[in-house]
Amino acid sequence: MNKEIRLNKALSMLGICSRRDADRLIKSGKVWVNNCKITELGAKIYQNDKIKIANKEYMVNNQRHTKVWLYYKPVGLVTTHKDELGRRTVFDAIRPRIKDRVISVGRLDINSEGLLLLTNDSKFARYAEAPQTGWKRRYKVRVFGDIKEEILAQVRKGISIDGIYYAPMEITILRETTGKNHWLECVLTEGKNREIRKIFEYFGLAVNRLIRTQYGDYSLNDMKPGEVIIANPEKIAQITWQ
Repeated sequence: MNKEIRLNKALSMLGICSRRDADRLIKSGKVWVNNCKITELGAKIYQNDKIKIANKEYMVNNQRHTKVWLYYKPVGLVTTHKDELGRRTVFDAIRPRIKDRVISVGRLDINSEGLLLLTNDSKFARYAEAPQTGWKRRYKVRVFGDIKEEILAQVRKGISIDGIYYAPMEITILRETTGKNHWLECVLTEGKNREIRKIFEYFGLAVNRLIRTQYGDYSLNDMKPGEVIIANPEKIAQITWQ
């Protein structure tokens, strides 16, 4: 059966741009399908249709070769394709080394570092991010302040802050460093925006270093800040879009 798909979704799945940017391209008359200019938002196409943008052709099919890269994101980069404040982005940093158009699996904020998965397949990204998938995100976190067992107990059970519910978090005290700094290991299966920082701030504790060491089956291991490697294809969940 020759399944149809929205044109903006196809452009996103092909790694050309986001769906929002795809709508802009379509409205501007820069997208051609089978030698016909398409300007209608919501237009649908089919497998084996040929898309042409700026003299570059793409074939639409449902056997996309999924690739995943592991990147040690350093502190100071934002995880976005375009930053309104002009700050340097993850994608600026990796552009010389990854020729594919990639997106991130989730995000790490500007002050966080560690493992960031990058992929050319948005369906893989959605699958990896979904709480239902159950992929664990593991972090080493340095926290300043008095770590009390009753605080950890609350976080381990799940907690609501300002009307937002944060699911139970696994926490292990790794060691105490100088003064009131403590290294913890925190494990999540759902990563809300700045979740770890917000939870500890709620209890008057300050996160002064946060390193993601694992995402699902992928681990940072001995990677160095700024390093990027491609994942073993055998470890990639092969998900074809429909």
